[in-house]
Amino acid sequence: MTIDYIHKAIKPYQKNLLNHSLYNKIKTVNDLQLFLQHHVFAVWDFMSLLKALQNKLTCTTTPWMPLGNPETRYLINEIVLAEETDIDQFGHRKSHYELYIDAMRDAQANTELVTDFLDHIQETKNIFVSIKNSPLPEAVKDFLNFTFELIEQGQPHEIASAFTFGREDLIPEMFTEILKKFQSNLNEIDLSKLIYYFERHIELDGDEHGPMAMTMISELCGDDQNKWQAVEEIAKRALEKRIALWDCIEYLIEERQPVAQY
Repeated sequence: MTIDYIHKAIKPYQKNLLNHSLYNKIKTVNDLQLFLQHHVFAVWDFMSLLKALQNKLTCTTTPWMPLGNPETRYLINEIVLAEETDIDQFGHRKSHYELYIDAMRDAQANTELVTDFLDHIQETKNIFVSIKNSPLPEAVKDFLNFTFELIEQGQPHEIASAFTFGREDLIPEMFTEILKKFQSNLNEIDLSKLIYYFERHIELDGDEHGPMAMTMISELCGDDQNKWQAVEEIAKRALEKRIALWDCIEYLIEERQPVAQY
């Protein structure tokens, strides 16, 4: 198997995601706010996938040891640098999660659902307890459980698969589609930070992080066909979870469900 084979195998899933009817449902400020309030959990747990890879593929403890392949170490550390300490449009250092939270606030979207969730994790010290006890929709819980079960039990190539094919590989096209809808339909609130966030992702993921992530997959799998098979399986499952998350957000928009509270 190769990267090209994986791309062909997951193409139907990517097509379903990129052509999802959710994008056409985001027409008002309220629609956008509802989208942001639930999509932010995918922004946040992406950071956890990233740090899981860094923990497994580089030395993050002392005493330091030259762990793993130097090329893979370079790839993951480069991605961490940009995702965890990027710059906003004013030149201030922030993670992409923090950029997204700033954009949500400017869009007058509710940030308490995710910030309360993170506070609860700090209290329980157990991500699975926090997910179970949260007021999040079941599809969001399922999305998060898949991520953190993979982080806890998965091998580096499996985590890299969810990171690469479930997220990084899709972000440029997916966010471009969303951005087009925002620009054409929404002008009641300040979306400059949100647009910056999307454009920054398109720039980084399309030109740099996407190719880096593909190289990382190839480095981790090598000629091991069992690893390539696991990469394919995880990639498909990750895309299924993302599609289910999109289905859930679309349903909430259509039904105009209020945001749950702790």
